Amino acid sequence: MAPAPQTLTADSSIGTWIDHPVGGLILRNMLAQGGQSPEVMRPVRGLAIKRLVKLSKGSFSQEMLDALVARAAEGHVPTSETIAETDAGGEASVSSNVANVPVERPQWVERISAGRFTGKTVVVTGAGSGIGRATASRVAREGGRVIAVDISRERLEEFAAELPEAEIVPVVADITDDAAIASIVDAAGGTIDALANVAGIMDDMTPVHEISDSVWKRVFAINVDGTMKLMRAVVPSMLTRGYGSIVNVASEAGLRGSAAGAAYTASKHAVIGLTKSSAFMYGPSGLRVNAVAPGPTITNIEATFASELGAQRVRAGMAVMPDAVESDALAASITFLLSDDGVNVNGIVLASDGGWSAA
Repeated sequence: MAPAPQTLTADSSIGTWIDHPVGGLILRNMLAQGGQSPEVMRPVRGLAIKRLVKLSKGSFSQEMLDALVARAAEGHVPTSETIAETDAGGEASVSSNVANVPVERPQWVERISAGRFTGKTVVVTGAGSGIGRATASRVAREGGRVIAVDISRERLEEFAAELPEAEIVPVVADITDDAAIASIVDAAGGTIDALANVAGIMDDMTPVHEISDSVWKRVFAINVDGTMKLMRAVVPSMLTRGYGSIVNVASEAGLRGSAAGAAYTASKHAVIGLTKSSAFMYGPSGLRVNAVAPGPTITNIEATFASELGAQRVRAGMAVMPDAVESDALAASITFLLSDDGVNVNGIVLASDGGWSAA
């Protein structure tokens, strides 16, 4: 006798919903009405379905989620005609899928280490969104003074408003500009204890024979030049104090050739080179310089494909890509290395990628 399928809730993962004999039919039908298939959900299968309310930016509302959960609880599946369109197995698939429903994996829950950054001034670039925002938020909630850097004033103001009790100094700056770099250092005052170089942009997935000068220069200006300029600006004061921690955000593209186009891949390899050289140079002086290489992460950086060959090859390389995670999972890795918890770690590239680099 097949086991009864588990009860679906807003906390159940998207993958559990899709694989559920009733919930899967309901969700497939909803996606089909929008011209989508369950495949679009593959990168976020591990997330609780309630996260779609925020991530969809309005296209999937709380009311829609509540109705979805209620229909699943009632066993209210779509009409047989719609089921036939979205799931060729019809009612037969409902019974045959029951035994294959996977066990629900526990969702990761962020656990704040109170006081971990108390008394520390930490510069975080890209702090208006994505991984940068999650990192800045965690540092602030753990007691740090955050110099939050982003090119968007609106995003910075929104971020600061979320944490009114925290010590956040917003700095609107283009990290490719020397005057802007100076303004960041000035905003920090006399002491910078740590730097998280998170700001970056993606390329358009073009291989080297198709890449344009403009894409190459823009990607390197932000991902490499901006990273170098901020490191160059903060290292002297760190050397004077004999203390400092720098974490550069690289990428899986810094470890392999199959994750992006030529420009982004080369830029993230360069970031890793900057990291290792600096760790070697400054380690004896009390500085730690490390990198984190994220795997698939839900951010506001969107991939575009300007090359047919690039799209074909990169998509093939992503065949073993694990589920995407939210930015706070990357912030956990970054803040570990930024903090004194990483006291004996210098010059590493931490692949925070769900095991993608092991494939």
